[in-house]
Amino acid sequence: MQSVLVYGRQAVRAILGTLPYDASSSLDYHRRRKTQLVTASCGFSKLEDVATPQVLKNGTFGDDAWFIASYKGVDVLGVADGVGGWRDYGIDPSKFPCQLMKTCESIVRQGYFNPDSPVSVLAKGYRELMHNKYPLIGSSTACIVIMDNENKMVHSSNLGDSGFMIVRGGRIVSRSVEQQHYFNTPYQLSIPPPGLGSVLTDSPESASNKSVCVQEGDLILIATDGLFDNMSENMILKELSKLQDQTLENLQKTVNTIAERARQLAYDPTYLSPFAMHARENGLDFMGGKPDDITILLSAVRCPDEYEESAL
Repeated sequence: MQSVLVYGRQAVRAILGTLPYDASSSLDYHRRRKTQLVTASCGFSKLEDVATPQVLKNGTFGDDAWFIASYKGVDVLGVADGVGGWRDYGIDPSKFPCQLMKTCESIVRQGYFNPDSPVSVLAKGYRELMHNKYPLIGSSTACIVIMDNENKMVHSSNLGDSGFMIVRGGRIVSRSVEQQHYFNTPYQLSIPPPGLGSVLTDSPESASNKSVCVQEGDLILIATDGLFDNMSENMILKELSKLQDQTLENLQKTVNTIAERARQLAYDPTYLSPFAMHARENGLDFMGGKPDDITILLSAVRCPDEYEESAL
């Protein structure tokens, strides 16, 4: 309705001779105007006691970490999932993904990245950690999505089993590719302690990269495997279909519902989860969800609210 009002005023002013009216310009209006991401987040730590709510650090849910940042018309989202096996060596697995995401966020906010190349953000962030005087020890998967609002393009890099999906009209138009060396062993960035020996590690350049055009009204969901191991694509789409108005409040309610549902299913021993199906495909007799940290960012591609033009 707001757009119709703008066009109508242009036409009236043209008739009054105060403004030249270009119909072709009006028809192309929606294609030319910039977009922005409106984003809500939710997550749970698998170690969280429901009866004793815990205060979560900003940008982390358990061993998961995430960030949201913007720079000159570009919105960037990132999630990372720490490898819990480092606890066996007395190392806190949450510190590596947390610092990786903080470093990537800093790189974005300072503009030290190529907006067409999310892998450049990931690579710079990882190498900064490696070159620290006291490098953090640990491993992490990572997924970074860049929204170029000027060109309505989404560029993504995904390393491991975190991931994203872009949904339009109830259908998935783009989905990240999960990267596994073998069952339950995803690609990951690692910094091992000296003398530990062989540690699984992949380069940022091993990430799967995609670019896709988006439209106003598209939904972008980025999450760690705590979601995808416990909810199928169809289950996620069913929850997203209930979102009617893409306000921040409604996005928050929707992402809360999805995270809570994934957490509930993770602890259901009778549920044939996506993780259980993959386990069975690999010869393992497994039933139930997979208890894990869950991090979800849900964004809507929106055009900023326009200021109403002054009265005639």
